[in-house]
Amino acid sequence: MRLLSWISSFLLTAAFAAACSSPAPAPQAQATPPASTVSVDRGKYIVSTAGCHDCHTPMKMGPNGPEPDMTRALSGHPAEEKVEKGPALSGPWIAAVNSTGTAWSGPWGITYTANLTPDRNNGLGIWTEDMFMRAIREGKHMGTSRPILPPMPWQVYRNLTDDDLKSVFAYLKTLTPVANRVPDAIINEPKK
Repeated sequence: MRLLSWISSFLLTAAFAAACSSPAPAPQAQATPPASTVSVDRGKYIVSTAGCHDCHTPMKMGPNGPEPDMTRALSGHPAEEKVEKGPALSGPWIAAVNSTGTAWSGPWGITYTANLTPDRNNGLGIWTEDMFMRAIREGKHMGTSRPILPPMPWQVYRNLTDDDLKSVFAYLKTLTPVANRVPDAIINEPKK
């Protein structure tokens, strides 16, 4: 029962974030103040309070239900966890999430949460600060390519200040790299 409660709470949070994020216009880039407030500690605080672990850190079953597996913190969807087909959704359901909280299925297809560690081959290791900022501001992977798909609420996070996003990036670069190859999204063909 606790698992069902957690899943309900998780999906409600994701739906609320998506509903709150759609209409906000992209903010104009802010000039960095003379004394920069970019800070790894600030980035860690934002990552810890903005729900990043809720999706990007795989969940495991603990004594009180699902909890983040901090041995795989922010490493994204586990490569060994094969999720290639989502459940049939009906009625009011718009999305489903797997047991680790890292694979999402909905009308768009199946998405897998990204590896945010600085691994050069599988994570943010080759990303620049500019790529990260553009990805969050514009909703494009690596700042220029495919759209960032649900449930990532980039429309909410794009409202963070430049210094906040730079702090998040600076913190993510301090993490221990995790060699975890997250699969590419499975995109459904648009219905005609």
